[in-house]
Amino acid sequence: MPSDIRITPRPHRVVTLALDGVYPFELGIPNRVFPLVPGAYEVVTCAASQERTVRTDADFTITVEHGPEALETADTVVVPPYDLRRLSADLPDEVRAALARIRPGTRIVSICTGAFTLAAAGLLEGRTATTHWALADHFRALFPHVDLNPDVLFIDDGPVLTSAGAASGVDACLHVVRSDHGSAVANRVARHCVVPPWRDGGQAQYIEQPVPDEGETGTAATRAWALERLDQPLALRDLAAHARMSQRTFARRFQEETGTSPGRWLIQQRVHRARHLLETTDLPVDRIAAEVGFATGTSLRQHLQAAIGVSPRAYRRTFRTETAPV
Repeated sequence: MPSDIRITPRPHRVVTLALDGVYPFELGIPNRVFPLVPGAYEVVTCAASQERTVRTDADFTITVEHGPEALETADTVVVPPYDLRRLSADLPDEVRAALARIRPGTRIVSICTGAFTLAAAGLLEGRTATTHWALADHFRALFPHVDLNPDVLFIDDGPVLTSAGAASGVDACLHVVRSDHGSAVANRVARHCVVPPWRDGGQAQYIEQPVPDEGETGTAATRAWALERLDQPLALRDLAAHARMSQRTFARRFQEETGTSPGRWLIQQRVHRARHLLETTDLPVDRIAAEVGFATGTSLRQHLQAAIGVSPRAYRRTFRTETAPV
């Protein structure tokens, strides 16, 4: 077993709540992600009632092994999306009763329209949350007291984490693994799943972006080129020159393909690289700042604080998995 996995007396129990009309893809995400951390998680699926046959939104039903009592034993609860026709401010009595079984302080993760369930149960009061961008107006109409941000992939608000559409559920679960066991473990899980190891929760959802003209060159090669040179000054003109585009065309295409601007993307990647170095090396903060392209340690501190709300020292203390050679 890898030495950077934090072993506890018993595995962290993840309970996925399968509601009527559940989406099969999102329902399977916790079972696909968490077991890839050997010995660290136990994942079970439960229904909201003792009737354990659950209709999906596809052309089949499923039978789960557990009833709602499993929620009483959960360390993390995951609520996947379900039939859009059932989205309202009211919950069926059995669903409300099932959610009431969750112990105080339990981490709760919603995927896509699962946020509607959490909001209807009062679990998002006073919190910032997200859901699929296409349902933002409907969500706000039903739950005006929830601070909704539909422009991001996921939001970690203390013990409650909400995520946007289907694939962002993978991002959210990887974020949980990263929070529990650090970047190295989360990156290994991502490689097994053949997905990007890290997409910042603040990255924009892909909201009705226009399809690029076939005759234009994309920005992927330039992004890969930039990732190899994060320690160097990279201005928009440098990126556009590498892509052989005008700065205006490059900025437009970059926004279309990534959902963010080149400048913001570079900051995200530099912060991500800095987080990895804080977790896996003993390098001083000023050296890490230079390695990732921030001018000073002060600049790194400011960007890390803005991104995740902690200082480099606090981040290293919280997420450090093991001492690695410099």
